[in-house]
Amino acid sequence: MQGSGDYVFLLHGWGAGLESFAQIAPVIAEKYTVVSLDLPGFGGSEEPPDVWGVSEYAACVVRFIEHFQCDKVILLGHSFGGRLIIKLSSRKDLPFSISKIILVDSAGILPRRSWKYRLRVFAYKAGKRFLGTAPVAKVFPDALGRFRKAMGSSDYSQASEKMRAVLVKTVNEDLEPLLKNISAQTLLIWGEDDTATPLSDGQRMEKCITGAGTDAGLVTLKAAGHFSFLDQPYVFSEVIRSFLGIGA
Repeated sequence: MQGSGDYVFLLHGWGAGLESFAQIAPVIAEKYTVVSLDLPGFGGSEEPPDVWGVSEYAACVVRFIEHFQCDKVILLGHSFGGRLIIKLSSRKDLPFSISKIILVDSAGILPRRSWKYRLRVFAYKAGKRFLGTAPVAKVFPDALGRFRKAMGSSDYSQASEKMRAVLVKTVNEDLEPLLKNISAQTLLIWGEDDTATPLSDGQRMEKCITGAGTDAGLVTLKAAGHFSFLDQPYVFSEVIRSFLGIGA
């Protein structure tokens, strides 16, 4: 989406695609050139050739941005997209500079696992091994699929075998130690009722992003969940306008 200013790249969350930013892009395009993409394995893009982790996805984004030959960029990432921004921002060999970052209900903080969660994971792995054996699979061919759907998250159960492995690999990487490396001016926008990446994650990120003397700012949206930009589109747009100087 062509604007007159710097490039703004939009990175979507897990299970979504570039269309998730349909309401956001026109607002930003009032001043900037907006570019979004379907990350490998999502939307109209093919799955990655191997089981990628955060590093591989971040490298892919860097290569994508390089094609536009821009010296300075602004990055906005929701959930999984925010995870990639945190990762690539810690690189010292970027072929471009990052002037501003917007993290929306971002992933990246490794949650503290309760004993109930660990017990559920143990039960899932045991059940998966049993239902995946040849004799059981022959007699009950649909049992493993139903078990995965019942025990796993919606993101996990709806993904292909390869993307399930990608999901497990990415969500188990703790990016909190990298937050101190972010030196660009950063805005955090969070839904108060977010249960996927809770508000406490945003509060921790705000405290940790102090690179080069840069402090992050956190805006909490009332009556909004993990997709805060869809739950509160007007308020979200006004926050973005203020941060990016749109209409000023």
